[in-house]
Amino acid sequence: MVTISHLVKKAVNENSFLLEAIGKELISHGNLAEQLKPEIERELGKKVKESAIVMALRRYAEELQSFDKKIKKFSFQGEIIMRTNIMDFNIVKSGNLLSKIKNIYSLVNFEKGDTLNIILGSNEVSIVANEKYKEKLSDFLKGEKILNKEFDLVALTIIFGSKDFLNTPGVIFTAIRKIAWEQINLYEIISTMTELTFILSKKDSMKAYNALQELARK
Repeated sequence: MVTISHLVKKAVNENSFLLEAIGKELISHGNLAEQLKPEIERELGKKVKESAIVMALRRYAEELQSFDKKIKKFSFQGEIIMRTNIMDFNIVKSGNLLSKIKNIYSLVNFEKGDTLNIILGSNEVSIVANEKYKEKLSDFLKGEKILNKEFDLVALTIIFGSKDFLNTPGVIFTAIRKIAWEQINLYEIISTMTELTFILSKKDSMKAYNALQELARK
């Protein structure tokens, strides 16, 4: 059953700036309730009291603040590494592609610090690598259906000093929220036990780097 509380959370979660403002008590619940009232009434198909929306906003704000307090116990301090000249290929997943993937690792030179990430989805495969391998990768993927290619990207990685990253809920969400606040688009998100990597456009690289540095200083 759809409720006022459900619709309030939906409206707030769909706007990263609103989510941040609510969590930090930077916005009037009364003013926001007034803005949300027509939309919520349309969704519910009936009139609702503004006070009920205000109450739902206050409760959700308390949830967000409680969540942030738990996350603050996690130390985001770590080494931040930026790798430039990165490309991202997105390909339709096929049996033929999967049988070839084991050979793709021979394309790059890991000893020289080259980048290669393969992300397997339900229907698609993303391959992130250095742009200098563009021709080799294109030849390797001949016969496959390539959905998209992105170039002039960077890989921005936080290397955490402990395994707490793996076992702390909300760490990835907090980092993404920080980057979203800067209106930065992410092409891929890659994580391991102690590393979190964002693939993004080179033009946004310094904004993203500074945002993560600010997060690490807290």
